[in-house]
Amino acid sequence: MVRSLRTAEGEVATDVVLGAFRANGMFLAAGDLLAAAEGLTSARWQVLGALKLAGGPLTVPGIAGRMGLTRQSVQATVNQLLGEALVETDENPVHRRSPLVWLTKVGNDTYAKLDLHQIAWINELATGLSVVDLATTARVLQELARRLETNAHRGEGRSKSHETNP
Repeated sequence: MVRSLRTAEGEVATDVVLGAFRANGMFLAAGDLLAAAEGLTSARWQVLGALKLAGGPLTVPGIAGRMGLTRQSVQATVNQLLGEALVETDENPVHRRSPLVWLTKVGNDTYAKLDLHQIAWINELATGLSVVDLATTARVLQELARRLETNAHRGEGRSKSHETNP
């Protein structure tokens, strides 16, 4: 029988990952409810948000990288947003096969309306939590994401486990 022994940090990190999985599902469901007010889904809102926060055009792979999504899912969402006139595309002088995507005026206006819904929602959600705890949580999740991205770029799907044979 092979056993894996987690460090104390590994045990708590496992709790963080499990909590993040659960929270992610709930965040997406809440995002769908908020975005529905403007006739969108949380996936479409995420893409609009990536473009808005970038402050300029991005490629589909650029959007996917910023949001931790697959290129294929972002392409499908961009296609939907193009059909709704919320984004436009144009040739990319750096890469012919990866056009630039940016928000239209309608896309900017829609994002601004969604942002107002999000402000009220997030302020209520954060009530009673300390700024220090929230900042620590954000910093830890960002660092874990950075490490996962670094490992993915190196082709490391998983880390070496500590195994013992009884």
